[in-house]
Amino acid sequence: MQSPLPSPLTEIAGIGPATAEGFTRAGIASAEVLRAMGADAAYEAWLRAGNPPHFIGYYALVMALQGRPWNDCRGAEKDALRLRFDAMKARTQGKEKGHPGIEAALDEIGVGLRR
Repeated sequence: MQSPLPSPLTEIAGIGPATAEGFTRAGIASAEVLRAMGADAAYEAWLRAGNPPHFIGYYALVMALQGRPWNDCRGAEKDALRLRFDAMKARTQGKEKGHPGIEAALDEIGVGLRR
């Protein structure tokens, strides 16, 4: 008997085609893999693959994997997630594809890429 096919990333609430493409670039190609990794490991892989950091995207992922709506994140919980997000960005900064650190340097002087 064959095992079932992996579920698409878009099966997870809040993950659309563009986000799924970013996770696929990060080597995460199915909903099962993303769930098994957890939000922090998956989002760190997202950053290491050169995808842009976005705090709302990160905490929306955390909420989605808990089966909660993205806007359920508030107060102390949101503050704690911000600290985790900032730590991930710091660990991965300069490790993105292309020219390592250039976006951070350009952002620092106020001429970074607008997204």
